[in-house]
Amino acid sequence: MKDEVLSFDLAKTIARMRAAGTDLQSCEVKSAVGKLPKDLAESISAFSNGSGGTIVLGLSEEEGFKPASGFDPKRTQDALAEVCANKLAPAIRPSIDIETFEEAPILIASIPELPPRDKPCHVTTKGTYEGSFIRTGDGDRKLSHYEIDRLIEERSQPRHDARIVEGATEEDLDDALVEALVERERFLHPRVFEKFGKRDILKALRVLDEDERGILRPTLAGLLALGIYPQKYFPRLTVSFAAYPGTTKATLAETGQRFLDSGDFVGPIPVMIAEAVAAVAKNTRTGSFFEGAFREDVPDYPQEAVREAVANALMHRDYSPEAWGTQVQVNLYADRLEILNPGGLYGSVTVDTLGTLGLSSSRNEFLSKILGSTPYPQTPGKARYVVENKGSGYAEIASRLAAAYMEPPKPHDRPGSFSLTLCKRRPTLGKQHDYSSGNIENAILAMATEYDTVSAKEVEEASRLSRGTVLKHINNLIRQGLLEATEPGSSRKKRYRLTRPQ
Repeated sequence: MKDEVLSFDLAKTIARMRAAGTDLQSCEVKSAVGKLPKDLAESISAFSNGSGGTIVLGLSEEEGFKPASGFDPKRTQDALAEVCANKLAPAIRPSIDIETFEEAPILIASIPELPPRDKPCHVTTKGTYEGSFIRTGDGDRKLSHYEIDRLIEERSQPRHDARIVEGATEEDLDDALVEALVERERFLHPRVFEKFGKRDILKALRVLDEDERGILRPTLAGLLALGIYPQKYFPRLTVSFAAYPGTTKATLAETGQRFLDSGDFVGPIPVMIAEAVAAVAKNTRTGSFFEGAFREDVPDYPQEAVREAVANALMHRDYSPEAWGTQVQVNLYADRLEILNPGGLYGSVTVDTLGTLGLSSSRNEFLSKILGSTPYPQTPGKARYVVENKGSGYAEIASRLAAAYMEPPKPHDRPGSFSLTLCKRRPTLGKQHDYSSGNIENAILAMATEYDTVSAKEVEEASRLSRGTVLKHINNLIRQGLLEATEPGSSRKKRYRLTRPQ
């Protein structure tokens, strides 16, 4: 059974590469006839520094991924094991199997992703900064010095957020935010803080710290969370927002505009979060579906999910001096929302463990603690804080999206950056609906009104009716003169819109 699964996976992978005419992000093919390719160690480094991958030896890419004549699997297996053990640091322990493909022997090596504490893996003869690679598309590229520094930094707890801000004073802090923080901490930890003065609490939380002359000054964490205008000292530690008309940054609107809207949000972290959430809401729509006899309004992106995503980006981003010139980006496209921040996932958290209850690692431990007691702008009289610090942020995002009948969030982690993508809500008719003829046709018209155009596939997915039944209702609406096709004949791009007045 195991051999059947391996052969099926191999056949499927080779078919994909033959169709694409090139290697894949997760699979590298080499003929390896006579000897191992010189750059094979780089590919192993690249896979181990990323999400792992597979190396297939004994196939010729030049000949359409066919078995390479003269390939010696046993000698190649020994040579590959030698490279992994002695020419890479740290050593890699792949799973290596000899399989048969199209009646010829090939070698399949499964390269595991290294734990964060062991990255980066580098080619020993080239050293760490010249011999560390990462997989990009169908090839390997050298990791930048910045990316390598971030990987090495994970071997110990960073302290960039505890850095004293030269020239800043207590007057740079917002009095209202400071008072709210102190009150909250006294409430949470009365036995510890009931006899502490305000300054002592701020020093204990590392909002303030003494410089080399004994002068109390805000730390980077304190200034970012509670400052009046942190950008006075860090002009690029902001949130940038851009709404694009299409699905790429290169797409222009009909008017020739590159952006439908854009902004650069400044101030302390709670203010930047609130402004980013408002910008997304301003540039998206709120649709509706019917739950039984009741209408429920659902935005393209739930505000709580957006808020959590932006808060996580600002809390977990890299605050090393090398990243002070890099903003958190909130990019809104026609089909998705992307939130990007410098600095990949930190510590024991990986893409696979994101959202796991209780699992959390803080690159910026002082900032995280402060934000847990920093009030977030909202309706007066309701107590709310920027983060919960329970490792629940990603789970909250996923939960909010699921409640709105949306796809799960899509994380993408790199050594020097992290992004989270929220796919735009698709048209939906609700979980329970009376699909009588008039009702389904009214729903189709409502979808065409809300989204300008609608496809048969979208109606099929939203209603869970068969394609034939959906087309029957669409054709009936066309006969009534209520709906018209956007494309002629059997075009795959055909969509339907409300009939335009003649």
